[in-house]
Amino acid sequence: MKDPREIILRPIITEHSFDMMEKNTYTFEVAKTANKVEIAQAVSDIFGVQVVKVNTLNVKAKPKRVRYQKGYTRTWKKAMVTLREGDTIELFAS
Repeated sequence: MKDPREIILRPIITEHSFDMMEKNTYTFEVAKTANKVEIAQAVSDIFGVQVVKVNTLNVKAKPKRVRYQKGYTRTWKKAMVTLREGDTIELFAS
């Protein structure tokens, strides 16, 4: 079994993800090879919460340009994790 910290790479902090936190849904960048079961297990192991649902999507590369050099951003996998009512994740230590 993989280490949970190899599956959950980092939280995604955007305006939309903050709005989703009010609905108890948290967004993470995850390993490309991870499936929904592994993601749910990793979140519950790391944060000590119970996962209700996991939605995943692959974020495609976008074309970018620096001066005359054309290239693409990287592809990555995003997971939106819905937690049980009453469970929360503190993303920022205050």
